[in-house]
Amino acid sequence: MNDTITDKNYRKLCLQVSLSGASFCVFDTLNWDLLRTHTQQFIINKDIEDQLWKLFVNYPELEERYDEVLVLHDNNFNTFVPHALFDDSFLGSYLQYNTKVFETDFFAYDSIGSYEIHNVYVPQANINNFLLDRFGSFEYKNTNSILVNKLLDASKNIDTRQVYVHVQESHFEIVAARNQKLLLFNSFEYGTPEDFLYYLLFTLEQLQLNPENVRVWLLGKIGEDDVLFNIAYKYIRHVALFDTTSLQHRYNIGQQAASQHFILYSA
Repeated sequence: MNDTITDKNYRKLCLQVSLSGASFCVFDTLNWDLLRTHTQQFIINKDIEDQLWKLFVNYPELEERYDEVLVLHDNNFNTFVPHALFDDSFLGSYLQYNTKVFETDFFAYDSIGSYEIHNVYVPQANINNFLLDRFGSFEYKNTNSILVNKLLDASKNIDTRQVYVHVQESHFEIVAARNQKLLLFNSFEYGTPEDFLYYLLFTLEQLQLNPENVRVWLLGKIGEDDVLFNIAYKYIRHVALFDTTSLQHRYNIGQQAASQHFILYSA
């Protein structure tokens, strides 16, 4: 990356990558305008490096010069650790209870804002290695670091427990918070709307939250006409889409885009 003002082009690239696809956006950092956003689906179980190569072929703007490149690893190989219990010499030990880890795995962590929480995760080495050849250097984070940070921000001064559900194509994350305190984070894979409902109601039961009065906010790849929204609304009284008004105004985008790319645009 360039250090002098004369070399800067005031462009930032954010690239979110999972095994099922990738999304990226380009920001003008001088005015903080959103210049473009693209998404490409990957073929599951096909070589990830080959699919990333095709991404760069389809979108040559990825090879342009940027002052800053941020890569977001979109996976749930992660766990949140309070600062008081955190030691960066033992990252793998935090993951062994909820993720299958190997001695050869590389571990990383993100510090979550001012919340004294660390997100310990496994960045996918094959993705990083491919992108190093393309970008030379870049910063990377786990998507759930950004998700939890922004949702904790949203819970400020709300003294009742809030449940946020970030929906993706085949999995979703649940974040429970109360006035900027993280109460729970979990991720579930689902195949049917009934799977989605089961895991959501199960989580509410474990938190001893009553579906009649708890507030559940949905975001991600979901709208009010979505089958997942409707099945949740049928069994939980207070269900609504998460308010993305600030993102919509900031980047002059619609509600659907702000919700679907909430993590990417908040990075």
